[in-house]
Amino acid sequence: MAGFQAKEFLPAAVLERITTARIAKPETAARAAAQRRRRPRLTETGRLNLLAADHPARRVTAVGGNPLALADRHDYLARIVRVLLCEQVDGVMATMDILEDLLVLDGLLRKSSQRPLLDQKLLIASLNRGGLAGVSWEMDDPLTGATAQSCAAWKLDGAKLLLRLCDDEPASLKTLTACAQAINETNALRLPMFLEPLPVVKTESGYKVVKTAEALAAIVGVASALGDSSRYLWLKLPYCDNYEIVARATTLPILLLGGEAAGDIRPLLGEIAAGLAAGANVRGALVGRNVLYPGDEDPLVAATAVSGIIHESRSVAEALDAASAVRGRALDWLAQA
Repeated sequence: MAGFQAKEFLPAAVLERITTARIAKPETAARAAAQRRRRPRLTETGRLNLLAADHPARRVTAVGGNPLALADRHDYLARIVRVLLCEQVDGVMATMDILEDLLVLDGLLRKSSQRPLLDQKLLIASLNRGGLAGVSWEMDDPLTGATAQSCAAWKLDGAKLLLRLCDDEPASLKTLTACAQAINETNALRLPMFLEPLPVVKTESGYKVVKTAEALAAIVGVASALGDSSRYLWLKLPYCDNYEIVARATTLPILLLGGEAAGDIRPLLGEIAAGLAAGANVRGALVGRNVLYPGDEDPLVAATAVSGIIHESRSVAEALDAASAVRGRALDWLAQA
């Protein structure tokens, strides 16, 4: 196959209308947020398949050999929309600028009497992105994005935090306390919080996540105890060998993360299937680059395959086989926006 053509799927004229709306009617996104039909509860089945789209705000822009893949907003936004066309993708976690792009587009679709993109989808705001990749203060990751109060005002469905702990970096303590305060604030508003606690070590090429069951189980205990209550808390964790040890470290629900794009969705699907089998509290995935950039494959196929494993308990082979049916479907969906 020739591969998914993102900029044909999202016509340049539609992207221009998003910018025009931002200039002429800055409240367009806020109005669309107020009109959006929300779910009555976070999950009907106890499982979630969420898309992660907050990487550019931390200066993470590379995919494969392209150092600026995620910096191309036209291409990036097209792929996000493509994934959200999968009915079994529960929603998206992103920074406010991306959520606002999607909300403006949602408003354009309503105006043209097309099916809205975001009705019944979860919108999760990424709160802390200040620990930019490669900077001297990287482990000091303050809340530079939305607040709990702004999430509530925009009628969003939850918030997300990144908590990287490096034993040799005192700045990790600042991030720890900032995360605890943010959890207190979302608890007060009864907003679900998706916390990504990662043990990291500093290497010559940057900070690396320690993906061992022992390290992850230990940090789960720290993360679960943050804030004044864990009642709205979900954990986002990477897969590793002996994952049952990680699952046994908490009763909180766990979502699996994806990491850097491999250009092939199969390894991720295998990890999701194994992770779900490791413990009853492993309840889905919050994955970004591997679904958005699955090599030459259509992102809709990748998203559908992940959904098949999470929501339909399919095997990897069954999920891939079923997902192949949506390849190339509805490529003109945005043409009339």
